[in-house]
Amino acid sequence: MDARLQALLDKQAITDLVHAYCNAADRHDHDKMRALYHEDATDDHGAFFKGLAVDFIDQLPAIQEPMQILHHNVTTVNIALDGDYAEGEIYVLAFHQVRTDDGPADLLIGGRYFDQYEKRDGEWKYSHRAVVADWATFNNPSTVQLDHPMVAGSHIGRPGPDDPSYDFFRLLKRGQR
Repeated sequence: MDARLQALLDKQAITDLVHAYCNAADRHDHDKMRALYHEDATDDHGAFFKGLAVDFIDQLPAIQEPMQILHHNVTTVNIALDGDYAEGEIYVLAFHQVRTDDGPADLLIGGRYFDQYEKRDGEWKYSHRAVVADWATFNNPSTVQLDHPMVAGSHIGRPGPDDPSYDFFRLLKRGQR
């Protein structure tokens, strides 16, 4: 196969991996998240967590429990390939609405993922991910207004298996990449 075509296929597979991570995080789909990493992969969320990705994923239910809304949006994607190894600098806007003792609060982070990927047995997965925050905005109380009349009657997304996407899609199912 032409090397340029293989590079496009590899970059698309990695881009799909990045998007699958965002979906798994936002829907609190820990089985899907686990399938995106190699078993020996590491994750570095700074002082929040640094270690094996499987250990981070094991902690996600408790970490995400107070998060009423998670919404990751990938913007700029820079991927460099070297055979079955690749690196990515992925820009992300991540919105978090967090339940606090004082009511919901909003955290919007603009940051980047510093990723390392490996293709093993023909499949690209994360071998390392580091999260970098470039800026953040915090609002307490929350400014989200899902009860506003302009939103009345809309389907409302939510974390977990009750998200409306799981009733709508036949191909994009929970726990699947």
